Amino acid sequence: MAFDEQLDEESMQSLFAWIDDIPLSRKKKNITRDFSDGLLVAEIVFHFFPKMVELHNYVSANSVNQKMNNWGTLNRKVLSKLDFQVPADIMRKIAECTSGIVEIFLFGLWQKIDHHLVKTRKVPQGYTPDRPYYNARSADKAQANANIGSKPNSQPDQTEYIVKNPVPLAQLELSGLDNQTRFILEEKEQALLASQETVQILQVKIRRLEHLLKLKDMRLQDMEQRMTRYDSISTVQSNPRH
Repeated sequence: MAFDEQLDEESMQSLFAWIDDIPLSRKKKNITRDFSDGLLVAEIVFHFFPKMVELHNYVSANSVNQKMNNWGTLNRKVLSKLDFQVPADIMRKIAECTSGIVEIFLFGLWQKIDHHLVKTRKVPQGYTPDRPYYNARSADKAQANANIGSKPNSQPDQTEYIVKNPVPLAQLELSGLDNQTRFILEEKEQALLASQETVQILQVKIRRLEHLLKLKDMRLQDMEQRMTRYDSISTVQSNPRH
């Protein structure tokens, strides 16, 4: 992952909303400082994969040296299991609260967690929930309702694809088949499993894109509401009472 890239506004909104859905031990005030010691990162991974993280290995820290100890343990014992190795210079920049780095790291971590959820077949149905719009610049949540104009008791449109798992060959009675036929069936089974994993990965990507579209719609709605309020104020100011 390239840490010199910049996240666009929609990606930032989606990232903050994803983090907001995860229970953490500290209230999030400033993302650059809050995640600089690696403790909350460990808690994020623990939330999805409890057996992967030993939280007692990580302590809240203020000194850069202690933060680097946390990051070194995290990189070696946890992130490596997600196939996510973070260079030492990036860890130090995060520990030193260098602006703009931790967001890119967390976005990459989100992608790795999603991929590992699919790989271990732990993706819950409807993994990406509806979330409120989050203003990345002012840290204020706009009070936008994505369901305005919808009918009562109506369900939001969601793309759902159901992948049915076939019965494994090991559970079937195949003693009457010759070796060549069984070998062909095993090859087909492996190809099917690979296809299913691809479908699950695409499902995660589809849900993420749907979520980004919803965030964009809510942002447009918020802008329209602001414009309406501005027009109302302008009208009042242009017609003062005598």
